[in-house]
Amino acid sequence: MIARRLTVTGRVQGVGFRYFAVRAARDVGVVGWVRNLPDGSVETVAQGEPAAVDRYVEKLREGPPAGRVTQLRMEEVSTGGFDSFEITG
Repeated sequence: MIARRLTVTGRVQGVGFRYFAVRAARDVGVVGWVRNLPDGSVETVAQGEPAAVDRYVEKLREGPPAGRVTQLRMEEVSTGGFDSFEITG
């Protein structure tokens, strides 16, 4: 099991990106959270099997139809006690 924190920039607020992330996470079987940041980016932590987390990252790179991802920063983090995937802010 691995966990990654991702910061996504571009046109990612006001386009349903957090809801897209929730659907993507549930589709691939990862747990964690997603939230908007004050600077206009979106932050998310995804935890799961490495292949599932990789699929989640790829879905985020695509983003929702109304969005446009210009950058995705990623770092490994410690796994947490997540049991679902939720919007936190």
